Amino acid sequence: MFNKNVYIERRNRLKKELGSGIALFLGNVDAAFNYPANQYHFRQDSNFLYFFGLDHVGFAGLVDVDNNKDYLFGNDVDMDDIIWMGVQPLVKDLAAEVGIEHSSPYDDLADFIKKALASGRKIHYLPTYRGETTIELAALLGKSNTEVRANPSVALIKAVVKQREIKDENEIAEIEKAMFTAYMMHTTSMKMAMPGVVEQDIAGTIEGISLALGGPVSFPIILSMDGQTLHNHSHHNVLETGRMMVTDAGSESALHYASDITRTVPVGGKFNQRQAEVYQIVLDANMNAIKAIKPGIPYRDVHFLAARTIIEGLKGIGLMKGDTDAALQAGAHTLFMPHGLGHMMGLDVHDMEGLGEDYVGYDETVSRSTEFGTAYLRLAKQLKPGFVLTDEPGIYFIPALIDQFKAEGKFMDFVNYDKLESYKDFGGIRIEDDILVTENGNRVLGKPIPKTIAEVEKTMAEPREWVKKEGFI
Repeated sequence: MFNKNVYIERRNRLKKELGSGIALFLGNVDAAFNYPANQYHFRQDSNFLYFFGLDHVGFAGLVDVDNNKDYLFGNDVDMDDIIWMGVQPLVKDLAAEVGIEHSSPYDDLADFIKKALASGRKIHYLPTYRGETTIELAALLGKSNTEVRANPSVALIKAVVKQREIKDENEIAEIEKAMFTAYMMHTTSMKMAMPGVVEQDIAGTIEGISLALGGPVSFPIILSMDGQTLHNHSHHNVLETGRMMVTDAGSESALHYASDITRTVPVGGKFNQRQAEVYQIVLDANMNAIKAIKPGIPYRDVHFLAARTIIEGLKGIGLMKGDTDAALQAGAHTLFMPHGLGHMMGLDVHDMEGLGEDYVGYDETVSRSTEFGTAYLRLAKQLKPGFVLTDEPGIYFIPALIDQFKAEGKFMDFVNYDKLESYKDFGGIRIEDDILVTENGNRVLGKPIPKTIAEVEKTMAEPREWVKKEGFI
């Protein structure tokens, strides 16, 4: 946990922003894997962590705005628990660690909410993403599950987004811890990307690195030669020379702050001409976006700067043609990059996405596009100092999408479909970094992970006797 004053200050800021009512935060509970006693690794709710800091099962936090009081509800363990878990802190002591004076057994929460509702007080709660949380809220509020899901507090959503989107020094330090782990994961992945290795061997090894260095992966690892599938969690392929391997992976720090990095490398360690040409275009888009990131600029503009770079680059190798501005306006780049440039990052790898992307990535100055590709842009609004976001352009050769657009006659003035046929076996390339928006510009977080062609080839050529020793190749 951070110092208790961090959590006190966060809750006080929330009270000022919310103005009135009660903000209720339910922590997560254990989830059974395949029978009650065999459970998934516990992950606390990020909003509960942000305001209450406790990484324990079965707690609820309550912020009483009108009376300027904070409450923690939870149960002390009994001897049955101690036998399996060891001695645990008392609830009142845990409450004190995060600056809360009022603590009670969990069952007291229902009486508190019942009295508040009877007196006409507003109970604010956030959108739910777990069924058990929906059911518990429904029981506490006397509503149906459907009503609970349909009526989260917009005022609380906006207040939480306003706070959590600006990362302080403590949070940035945690993200950089997760970045160091990502460095170890990705450089290992590079060194293992040799012909004959099964993707699963690499995916399992780098997930183990994350666990060994203090935290689970921040999302299921994406690692595949079939990089044209954007979120490819299948790791069954045997690596082959001439293919590119995408690794999109990150770790959580001990306090659950995330890293999220993507690197794409040539199997065997050397780029051929076709791979190098496409890779350099994606790298140029990545670097141009980084140069443009600063306070006040809409991230939507940075997205289209990256798209323009991709159009110009693909024109240079004969896969696109025509006027760049017209191609950009038509959305022709979405055949090759059918996703947005990036997203917020923090306690969630897609930070606060559970609160609704339109609240996190958009505001009254910019609304979400309905156009293919651009509609998937998760972050479009103006950047502010303290934002942490990803910059992850890519080029993908998706056979089904190529065939569909060609059959529909889309972008015929901008895409050289004849030449594109020979790229259907290419896969995809994505390059992703995590960026902090500063007062005057930006800073790429973490120890630099190789990404230029020369850096990648050098890293992949470094000694890897341990890979052979362990039988991966």
